[in-house]
Amino acid sequence: MRLKKIRLPFKLKKSILALGSHMKNTICFASGRYAYLSCVNADLNNPQDLLNFEKTAKYFLKKEPQVIVCDLHPEYQSTKFAHRLRLNICKLQFIQHHHAHIASCMAENGLKNQDVIGVAFDGTGLGSNHHLWGAEFFICDYRRFKRTAHLREIPLLGGEMAISEPWRLVVMWLYLLYKEHFLDLKINFLKGIKKEKWQVLKKMYRLGFNAPLSSSMGRLFDAVASLVLGQYKTRFEAELAIKWERLATGYSLKTTGYRFAIVKDKDGYVVDPLPIFKEIIRDLKIKEPMAKIAYKFHLSVAEIIKRICRILREETRINKVILSGGVFQNNLLLNLILDLLYKDGFEVLRHKEIPCNDSGISLGQAVIANFTYPGNTFPFEMETLSRWKWKQFLR
Repeated sequence: MRLKKIRLPFKLKKSILALGSHMKNTICFASGRYAYLSCVNADLNNPQDLLNFEKTAKYFLKKEPQVIVCDLHPEYQSTKFAHRLRLNICKLQFIQHHHAHIASCMAENGLKNQDVIGVAFDGTGLGSNHHLWGAEFFICDYRRFKRTAHLREIPLLGGEMAISEPWRLVVMWLYLLYKEHFLDLKINFLKGIKKEKWQVLKKMYRLGFNAPLSSSMGRLFDAVASLVLGQYKTRFEAELAIKWERLATGYSLKTTGYRFAIVKDKDGYVVDPLPIFKEIIRDLKIKEPMAKIAYKFHLSVAEIIKRICRILREETRINKVILSGGVFQNNLLLNLILDLLYKDGFEVLRHKEIPCNDSGISLGQAVIANFTYPGNTFPFEMETLSRWKWKQFLR
């Protein structure tokens, strides 16, 4: 079995088996000063990938780990597998997805336990408030994290359907911006939207039915790309994000990004992209090149990161920024961000050997478990267990 060996910046207290995420899954076995990462299983909903995952997990179980950790999300196949082990093996811990992203990058870069500004941008991960996170700013170390800022949450109308049909995301943002008047906008995108379909989605939104709240940057990329490109459905993961990056990379003239709002609330800061949508609508109406719109959007996201990191530095005096999550596979965005943060005097750490996507999650889970063991057996308060129907996974 081919394994990636990673030297850790500290010695682990116990041997740990981390079962990773659901997509781009890796399993990590960590003991002493080393962590061993398995090969990637692309999608655990795929029977062959799931079979490979289970074979790898059983291989590591023979090493008798003292702690087993997994993701919070109850529908991940890796989490379900962990539940089946729980009654017969050892202590089971749950690790928040985006905290694991940041911890994996910290460990790869040789950091001992210290406070950092963590920026975790991806498609989806279950947050500790039961919502779907994906554009998160943390003040954290290996032991704990505080969510200090995030993208404004919107409902994913139809749940996972909103991922494969990003037009649902677009109409939600436009409704929040213009209410019913968005249907009167003179833009090409709306020509492909049937009003009767929107009425169904609006009812879903008002009833809160099959409309989980999400703060995902991946979904924001999908929404903006769908709006500008006029593509209503996707055929594979990150299809629109890839097209959007390629389009933006082809623009070479100087320009500025779009405006956005940062709102302070009782828990931290919320980034509101409604002004971005308003200015994109304006650019569409005056027939600005799509490449220019795409580039301006990338600039805006980079500026969001710089602005929030600057605010957090002023409040905490922390100058070290960690970037992790699948959105940072976008090389244009990453380079724009690095340029802005370096010019502002930040120390920035990113992935080098381990991909920034979910294949690094298991390493993050393992190092967090080292500092939090013994932790809570369950990720939420006991009264919430019925909501997620945990018992079905313990059969």
